[in-house]
Amino acid sequence: MVQAARSGVQNIAEGSQSSGTSKKTELKLTNVARASLEELRLDYEDFLRQRGLPLLPPDYPALVRFKARRCATVEEVRVWVEDEQGRTRTGRDRQEDAGAPSVLVRGGRVPSVGSSTLVANAVLSLLNLCCHLLDRQMAAQAQAFETEGGFTERLYRIRSQKRRR
Repeated sequence: MVQAARSGVQNIAEGSQSSGTSKKTELKLTNVARASLEELRLDYEDFLRQRGLPLLPPDYPALVRFKARRCATVEEVRVWVEDEQGRTRTGRDRQEDAGAPSVLVRGGRVPSVGSSTLVANAVLSLLNLCCHLLDRQMAAQAQAFETEGGFTERLYRIRSQKRRR
């Protein structure tokens, strides 16, 4: 899981770095990054399944609150998990989210879940967003490559124009 995450990040950086000289390499590395993050997404789904933990729907109240927080650090995620667990202890979830979707866990349906479930589902939420954004980026890269061509083609056009002048 660590290697898939590192690979995703590194390939995004490498693709971005190569964008000035090779649109083809940029697109290829962005696609490799997308594949690595997809692998990581599947690993997190396996993590949940193997432990009998629920895969929460995107509109699950705790995930909605997570997305609204826009956590930028691991510490902020830790605080979110503590807050969610505090909601469970005080019963606020049952009062505030009475109409919200519940999750089937051992012992019945409940509107709150444990920290492993929260964190894994939060990561899945972020990975879904990353994959969506990378899909959009690859579409834009492909369009730019089709319209403008690669680095060598652009250099050839510039040289040809100078020769004609």
